[in-house]
Amino acid sequence: MEKSIYDELDLKELRVLRVLLQESSITKAAQLLETTQPAVSKTLRRLREQFSDPLLVRNGHVMQLTPRAANMIEPLRTLFSVADGLRADALAFDPKTSDRLFSLLLTDVGMVRFLPSLVARVAALAPGVSVRAVPLDSRQFELKLEAGEADLALGAFPQAARHLRRQRLFSDGYVSVMRKRHPQLSKSLSRTSFQELRHILVVASETGHAAHGAAQRVLASEIKPANILLRVPSFIAAAIVAAQSDGVATLPANLAHNIAGSLDLAVFKTPVALPKIEIAQFWHERFHRDPAHRWIRALTFELFAGGGAKV
Repeated sequence: MEKSIYDELDLKELRVLRVLLQESSITKAAQLLETTQPAVSKTLRRLREQFSDPLLVRNGHVMQLTPRAANMIEPLRTLFSVADGLRADALAFDPKTSDRLFSLLLTDVGMVRFLPSLVARVAALAPGVSVRAVPLDSRQFELKLEAGEADLALGAFPQAARHLRRQRLFSDGYVSVMRKRHPQLSKSLSRTSFQELRHILVVASETGHAAHGAAQRVLASEIKPANILLRVPSFIAAAIVAAQSDGVATLPANLAHNIAGSLDLAVFKTPVALPKIEIAQFWHERFHRDPAHRWIRALTFELFAGGGAKV
């Protein structure tokens, strides 16, 4: 009996293929899959032989999908949705005996806000379970959730794809911080006096703080360019610089209250109206019914729902 191509197909290799087709790049696929470029190239060679099709072809500096490869995208999505559903239905989850690893996509702010409480609760309830924090790139977080490279994304993602599942946790606002020996600390800060301070402006980026863009625009319109001491893409870095200079940083309230004590910072109400940030947890439909996934989502909701800081 002639051997069918489907006798040779491997789900692990098909997962690599799905990421390759999404990224059209061996380098990016290797990064997302947390493996090496040679390993991805080797898998691609085997897949080309099995399908008798080049799948991706180089066109200058980019790789393009062949027509057959383009037609595989949706069937592969369906295949893994079904496969993960079968697996979820078959597997029970006992947190006391599980050795499951949960991967969470987080910004630097999210790591400070979520990890201490979550890790402590996981250790108490599920001693064999571990947590991995994955640096967030908002340009890739949807694919990482879909591919199973991360279980949850925690944070503010107003432009997240509609097909992702989401659950609101809390609303956060902004406050400002300065070092406790700042010469302006004892003075009542009006909007005008606030504008005249030297500011550390956190700039929104696609690597985690895209939701901060609206607040950044308001602050930039209020502060003269000459009064901006530093522009930096990290709230944590902004807080550290504020602690060691006369610069003033405006931060999400939860973060500011969490780190003010250790950095010897004074927290005060920002005398400029800034938009709120809606914090939620996001996951892919494929894992919605997975017992372990439901457990970690429920735990996260229990710990953080309604947990906004006072502004």
